[in-house]
Amino acid sequence: MSIKITADSTCDLSPELLARYDITLAPLAVIMDGKSYLDGIEITPQDIFAHVEKGGALCSTSAVNVDGYRELFSRYAGEYDDVIHISLGSLFSACYQNASIAAAHFPNVHVVNSMNLSTGQGHLAIEAAQLAREGVAAMEICSRLNAMRNRVQASFILDRLDYMQKGGRCSSVVALGGKLLKIKPCIAVRDGAMGIADKYRGKFEKCVEKYVKDCLKDRKYLRQDRIFITHTCSDPEAVRVAREAVKKYADFAEIHETVAGCTVSCHCGPGTLGILFITQ
Repeated sequence: MSIKITADSTCDLSPELLARYDITLAPLAVIMDGKSYLDGIEITPQDIFAHVEKGGALCSTSAVNVDGYRELFSRYAGEYDDVIHISLGSLFSACYQNASIAAAHFPNVHVVNSMNLSTGQGHLAIEAAQLAREGVAAMEICSRLNAMRNRVQASFILDRLDYMQKGGRCSSVVALGGKLLKIKPCIAVRDGAMGIADKYRGKFEKCVEKYVKDCLKDRKYLRQDRIFITHTCSDPEAVRVAREAVKKYADFAEIHETVAGCTVSCHCGPGTLGILFITQ
């Protein structure tokens, strides 16, 4: 039995992890000044940040279209017994809908709605790859992922609010107040959608330490096989603080640091950092 795992580029897995688990990505489109670029192939978060810093308009993202998914699935449907695609959460994008339409043309292609984004989605992609290697059947893998997705804990703390403000996700007054008061909001995925979960105040590194503590300390039933520290080109010191805090408050077998791709970067801007893990 051979199973191929694919995922939307929003899963934010590092090249090393993609190679380790043989996961192939479907790149979303990033729109900059009216021109479309493939996420992670033709454009990077650094390109987006440089464009905005020079006074350019915020970039936007666009779902993989049906033809794009059909082309991806056609590459593997004949080579493997089954293909399992892990999509960006359906409340964030049309990716799941488009992938499902494309999959209908292939009897052995299955699409899983991650109900998540970034490495929250990445957790499910890795889980699928591990189960496939263990010889678990495709339908059983999909069933297990659907049962697991609500136990994925995904959140981020933001160092700045200007990207959220320019994108219409918070008012200018709120953004200005956040800057003056050094408020760092925490946004989290709940029931497949993102919302404000908490607010921290002060220097970003201290907020990061408190955020990690709040997420992990005294939390029961952690799955301790892996955790992601995912960030948008954050200051190395903030990443170091996050890593040390993770080690202090929990005992994960693997701590993976990944750089968030263009989707999170477009909406949250530089200086965004999150820890993403799974509960039992």
